[in-house]
Amino acid sequence: MDMRTPLKKVRGLGSAKEGTHHFWVQRMTAVALVPLFVLFIIFIIAHIGAPYEEVVASLANPFIAVLMGLMIIAGLVHMRIGMQEIIDDYVHGEVLKLVAVMANTFFTVLIGGLCLFAILKIAFVG
Repeated sequence: MDMRTPLKKVRGLGSAKEGTHHFWVQRMTAVALVPLFVLFIIFIIAHIGAPYEEVVASLANPFIAVLMGLMIIAGLVHMRIGMQEIIDDYVHGEVLKLVAVMANTFFTVLIGGLCLFAILKIAFVG
């Protein structure tokens, strides 16, 4: 016979109090990605067949570099939260879930760092 109260049984198993934050960040990054991705597509179409030097010169423009950086950051944050939701829903082992969430975060930071480094190098060195 279990002498614990119903509250004691569920304590520690409830909400992590991050669901609303993740929900809003996911929606905000989705909204931010719409115009950023449209501008990215326009940039790509405008530079189809352009020589390397012209593309680098365009990316060296501070306005374009900032927009590309914002698109990378918003896209990676959006991806990380989406993958974390998938991991939380479909990975059932606690250790495997922890490893998967850590790998997801490390991957996001690594790719973000590399992409932002490339944009900054083009923007500052030309």
